[in-house]
Amino acid sequence: MAFTPSGEDGLIAQTVRRFITERLQPLEARIDAADQVDRHEIQALKREVMQLGLFGYNMPGDLGGPGLSVTTQCIIDEELGRTTMPLAEAFGHLPGSLRFANVDQRAWLVQPLMRAETTIAYALTEPAAGSDLSAILTRGRKTDSGWVLDGTKHFISAAEDADHVIVLATTDKAAALKGRLTTFIVERGNPGLKILRRFGKMGWRGHPLSELALEDCFVPDSHVLGTPGQGFMAMMGTINNDRLMVAAKCVGIAQACMDLVLPHVRARKTFGQPLASHQAIQFSIADCDVEINAARLLVQQAARLADDVSPDFRIAASRAKLFASEMGGRVADRVLQIFGGAGYMTDLPIERYYRDVRAFRIGEGTSEMQRIQIARDVIERG
Repeated sequence: MAFTPSGEDGLIAQTVRRFITERLQPLEARIDAADQVDRHEIQALKREVMQLGLFGYNMPGDLGGPGLSVTTQCIIDEELGRTTMPLAEAFGHLPGSLRFANVDQRAWLVQPLMRAETTIAYALTEPAAGSDLSAILTRGRKTDSGWVLDGTKHFISAAEDADHVIVLATTDKAAALKGRLTTFIVERGNPGLKILRRFGKMGWRGHPLSELALEDCFVPDSHVLGTPGQGFMAMMGTINNDRLMVAAKCVGIAQACMDLVLPHVRARKTFGQPLASHQAIQFSIADCDVEINAARLLVQQAARLADDVSPDFRIAASRAKLFASEMGGRVADRVLQIFGGAGYMTDLPIERYYRDVRAFRIGEGTSEMQRIQIARDVIERG
């Protein structure tokens, strides 16, 4: 039996599910086939979500967000796992580093974002630097009135049409990692910012991943997010929440797959018997059910630790992200196998779930990185 939130969380889950079913799912196949989403269309959807009071659902109240608990955010994230990456953006999951915005930046950067008037991208990953922040080669050089950035970023989500790009760069090579990096806000149209190409990819269609170059890119002092040398803290302060978001989305994908396959195994007959009566199918369904519930419990545990501001949250988020992202792939694979040829066709969303969930074992820290973090913690505590 699927987990059902109660009380206010239950009402929020129902609201998000209804919006996905009525407004987003009818658009999924078209956007996935075209590998493109219209900016005006997604802005209109964002305005509808604003009317629900859920836009920017991960933002605190002092930034204009609803100020929801991490537990409630994860309930929303699980529901958003049922739709595609570009359409989930209608709910406005914004960079957590915006918490470092000063008063002026909140006026010209954050408030328009919260009104769905502008969009933002986050440029961290580089050709030679993903999880290893010490390998970042993009440099920020101080000048009299600002900074000059040079470097290359790739696999950057939604950078093509973003009005602002948050760029992580090295500004003090001699400093320890915690003081080496700075985050900058680069505006769309800056002559030093160039989009080099859009990557072709396996899934997440309609959600562009791009490579961009920064060449003598001047950024005024007013566009430093936080203070110089605070980039590592700005990034690490929200990475665990983002990992938990991924984990919850993977639970949502897996649950959506189960919701599709259960009516199928009851109705479809082979050799004169429903699929559900075959032991091989039963075993596969049982494995899916156990893994989904285990992943959901890991997410719930991590969310409670986050809300309690517990130091144990960091590793709990890694556990949830590791298990849920790999679980989602296993469930999608089993469900596709049960559907057989029909699961491989685009008539059903199973093949899209299969493609989309695979990326979550890489983004926001690979499975291998999570295992390293977890193992170190276990050994140190042992």
